[in-house]
Amino acid sequence: MTREDSPDWEFKQRDVLILKELANDPQLSSRELADLLETEHDISVSHVTVSESIRKMRQNGVFREAVVPNEEYFNFALFEFKFNPEHFEEGWREAMEMIRDDRHTMFYFLSDGEYQWKSVMMFPSRKAESRWIHEFYKDHGDVVQNIRNSVIHNVLKFRTDPEMFTELEA
Repeated sequence: MTREDSPDWEFKQRDVLILKELANDPQLSSRELADLLETEHDISVSHVTVSESIRKMRQNGVFREAVVPNEEYFNFALFEFKFNPEHFEEGWREAMEMIRDDRHTMFYFLSDGEYQWKSVMMFPSRKAESRWIHEFYKDHGDVVQNIRNSVIHNVLKFRTDPEMFTELEA
């Protein structure tokens, strides 16, 4: 998401509380959320208003929804990609799009410093992960200077903490 695509949203206390409650339990209905707002936060609002707030926040890109499988089903890996400056111009876009659009890529981003491209990827096995690296090098080895991969194991936390949304309050 670029600055131009960033959501322009004025957070009401109700919005922040809705996001916190949904982060705590994404399966809550708008009726249950309205009840929670009233009993826990002394905010009286209809379930229709709650539903409308969620819909508008979703449409405006305030939050994203994703299906994330339980970490017991896949092996997760952090990949760091550094591109070869000699072959960057002729091959960077194809390699970048291949990683971005690959079904194994869950999260893809750039970091500063050495301008590293990084992705969190999911594979059904270490063998599949190794095969993916091999195929990637075959197809894009001239533009890639280095791939570093780290196995992510013993995932201890895999969610957004509801308290994180308190930082959005004015």
